[in-house]
Order: sequence, then structure tokens, then C-alpha cells
Amino acid sequence: MYSSFFTPFQSAACSALLALAATFASTAQAQTTLRVTTIPEEAATEQVRKFTPLADYLEKQLGMKVVFTPVTDYPAAVESLVNKKVDLVWFGGFTYVQAKLRSGDKVVPLAQREEDTRFQSVFIAKTDSGIKTLADMKGKQVSFGSASSTSGHAMPRGVLVQAGINPEKDFKRIAYSGAHDATIASVVSGKVDAAALDITVWKKFVAENKVDTQAVNVFFTTPTFFNYNWSVHADMPVVLQNKIKAALLGLNPANPEHAEILRLNRATRYIETKPENYKELEAAARNLGLL
Repeated sequence: MYSSFFTPFQSAACSALLALAATFASTAQAQTTLRVTTIPEEAATEQVRKFTPLADYLEKQLGMKVVFTPVTDYPAAVESLVNKKVDLVWFGGFTYVQAKLRSGDKVVPLAQREEDTRFQSVFIAKTDSGIKTLADMKGKQVSFGSASSTSGHAMPRGVLVQAGINPEKDFKRIAYSGAHDATIASVVSGKVDAAALDITVWKKFVAENKVDTQAVNVFFTTPTFFNYNWSVHADMPVVLQNKIKAALLGLNPANPEHAEILRLNRATRYIETKPENYKELEAAARNLGLL
């Protein structure tokens, strides 16, 4: 009986207001939880071990629930942020570039480890393999990490090309392990003769005695490049972006709790980063036909 008191214009206005209210309610609801993921540079169990303490720290600093969920592969991490299924992602330099391009330049890098300003990749082989130089890899079976990995594929491939080596033509077989720890295992087991991976994962395995350097060791280390960062979608409120950045930059190695988080993240500390840091990597990837 009351509907007769509303004109068509009023009814339309009410519908618009209700829709707007629903949008605001949905936005407010979404921002009660910060959804976090990372590229799967190592096994999912290791990712959870590494990043859960950081998620707990962010939860305290932001005053909101933080949920860390591993993804299955590198492209899934890219698509998750591009489609706003997650809010914060730990990207490698190359996956950041992919996400930036896929989103129409709507991805914002917030912070990187100090180590990421001068990152390197290593090539490893069995010490009795006869492989001592990049040229010695010709005719051999070689593994990269994920095809979307910066330190496990893009940058090592660039170094090989600069050395006059065409992986597709010069290697007997190319394998993609999917993760740095799997890359090490592929050389240790003899599945491949040589491989390229993230230097920090290699150093971690050596420090934890998970690899015998008398049997498998580094024979080449790449020049430095910019690598990993924490990124968000540009549609995230700037206030929240700034809070996340401040929390990451606020991790203090002098604080024992913070020091443990940084240790797990293989970081001395987090510093600000910017899109310009990854321009050279983007250009290299284009030259290699990876983009």
C-alpha cells in the first residue's frame, strides 16, 4: 500500500542509494581482512613457515585480520592481485612487471628488502660434472625455476644470451622445476646437469646444511639486479597502502621479534621501492621475448 507514495524518479533514486550503500558495505567488509600471498619460490609449507610471522605482525600493526594463503604457481600470484582476489603479494621483479602490464599499470610496489637492490642469481652443477663456465653447459641438461621467475629464469637467461648461448639450441634439454628448492634437488639427484636459481635460497640451503657443496656448488654468479617487492593493487585505499608500507619499513632488526621475521624473509630490513627500479628488467624481458 505504501508504494503508491513513491514517484518513478523517487523509486529510481532509492534503488541507486540502496545500491551505493551495498557497495560501501561490501567495501567496508572487504577491508576488515587483508589477504596476502606470495609467488611460490619454495614449497608451500616453507612459504607458510616464512610468512605467517609477518602476517601476524601486520595484523597487529594494521588492526585488521591478515590471512596468508599460498598459491600453486607464479601466474596464479599475478592473476590473484590483478583480479583483486588478494590485497598484498610478494612478487619477484618479473612477476611484478607481468602484474603491472596485465592490470594496465594498476599495481603499486610498496617495499623491497635491502638485498633486492643488488640481487643475484647463481648457476650450480655437480663439482665432478666438468661444468666450470657457462660455455660448458652446451649440450647439457639444464633447469630453470618457474618460467615466470626473475632470479630462476629471466635474469639467468639474459646472462646466457649475452654470453652467446641460445638455451633452446645449445642445451640438450631445458627443464622448469617450478621452485628454487626443487631446482637444487634436480641437480643433486642428477636429473639435470646444471641449473640457475635465487642466490638467497642457495645460501640458505648451504647455511642449513641441506646441500653438500663438495658435491654440488656454484660455478657462476650473475651481475646484480633489482628483484622482489611487496605490491598492492592501485585501487586499495591510499591510507591502507601507507599503513602497510609503514609497517614493513618499521621492522627493526634491533627488536628480537622483528629480527626473526626479517631472518625468515632473508632480509636485513625493508626499504621503499618504486616502479622505475624495474624498468631495466622489463626491457630485458622484452628483448628476450618473455613479455
